Amino acid sequence: MGISSVLIGALSKMSIRSPTEIQAACVPPLLQGEDCIGNAKTGSGKTIAFALPILQKLSLDPYGIFALVLTPTRELAFQIADQFAVLGASLNLRTAVVVGGMDMMAQALELGQRPHVVVATPGRIVDLLRSCSGEWDLSRVKFLVLDEADRLLTESFAPELSYLFEVLPKERQTSLFTATLTPAVERIAEAPPKSGKQKAFIHRMSTTVETVDTLKQHYILVPSHVRESYLYYLLCNPPESILHLRVAPPEPSKPSKHKPSKKSKSRKSSSSSDDAPPQPPPTIVFCTRPRTAAFLTALLQSLRIRTAALHSRLPQRARLASLALFRAGAVPVLVATDVGARGLDVPAVALVVNWDVPAGAEEYTHRVGRTARAGRGGVAVSFVTERDEERVLAVEGRIGTKLEEMTLPESKVLEHLNAVSTAKRLANMELHDSDFGRREEVHRLKNARRAADLGLERGPSTEYASAVL
Repeated sequence: MGISSVLIGALSKMSIRSPTEIQAACVPPLLQGEDCIGNAKTGSGKTIAFALPILQKLSLDPYGIFALVLTPTRELAFQIADQFAVLGASLNLRTAVVVGGMDMMAQALELGQRPHVVVATPGRIVDLLRSCSGEWDLSRVKFLVLDEADRLLTESFAPELSYLFEVLPKERQTSLFTATLTPAVERIAEAPPKSGKQKAFIHRMSTTVETVDTLKQHYILVPSHVRESYLYYLLCNPPESILHLRVAPPEPSKPSKHKPSKKSKSRKSSSSSDDAPPQPPPTIVFCTRPRTAAFLTALLQSLRIRTAALHSRLPQRARLASLALFRAGAVPVLVATDVGARGLDVPAVALVVNWDVPAGAEEYTHRVGRTARAGRGGVAVSFVTERDEERVLAVEGRIGTKLEEMTLPESKVLEHLNAVSTAKRLANMELHDSDFGRREEVHRLKNARRAADLGLERGPSTEYASAVL
């Protein structure tokens, strides 16, 4: 079975002329009905590798709900759904995105309309299944996809996946796609097939190096108490190889004919772009905690660098708005936790900064994979403090190469110390005034209640792994 001319035309409109390695390897066995495990670097076209076979088979037998695609993050779910919508436009494809942070009633009504493809995070689809009273179900699903399977096959998602594998039909086609082959994925790949099923097709990367050659990877030794000054200097003075991608400063606003109040004068003086520094090239700054992301966003905004935030304590609409502003180039800096590290495709990203080195070496590869995509160049810079030696060694072991040291002129970095210190105080005041600490506690209690509802007090289980394929 080949790809229909309609889908080939859709690929052509997306300027896709030839398949990538993962697409060439995985599309044929998926079209033949085989289960599949696909491993490829970030930015290599994994979504199209599983979307094309689903759409091809859907075109022959259109009904809903035909395919369920699971993904660990909300933003990735919306991105996958967008790609399905573009590819399936000529097929009148109906898609639904089912993620947390959005209205559950609206999602339940949408699922009741039997969309062809549902793209979901595990937690929300399970919540809806448990509360739907039989108005819809997943009993006719033909395709199940676990995208970013290495993240899904962890204890965090074990209760939800266990529930889903109980309600999904046993006779389905399942595929796993991942940039990282973890022990959990390898166990599934090596497991003997169930009775009556053939062993899954497995495609591994042709190279064990998980980062691309066009990515320049550096570290900066930074005293932890002045990291903010180093970050500000780096953003204002990016590496020469990406200097030409610097974002132009915003146009100064035209003076109003009306006499401004003292309050509006004050606001204008604090947000005026006349004294704004040169804006950096498109940059993602990754940090581990939502509070850190909120703090850095407020800090950089105080320093006149146009910045948006992406973290789990923001409402979903605010998260999508931040991504839209960043993708459109309206803000050159996105400060994100690891919810932005997986699968997001923003081709223009020139610089990735690790504010803190991630605890897991595999998360490093996902973070830096946001730049140097589809053959482009990019730069990754990790801030290394006195506490990070073991983490850096783990990262270097994982990627099979040494990070190159980058040095910044300390005297020039510290020239802005007073301005940065003032911005730090303002950022901390903003977080205090917004009750960020209280919101963190509310989120913690909410997660604890949900964990109890799903039986997590017994400890997460990974017994579901045998039910994947």
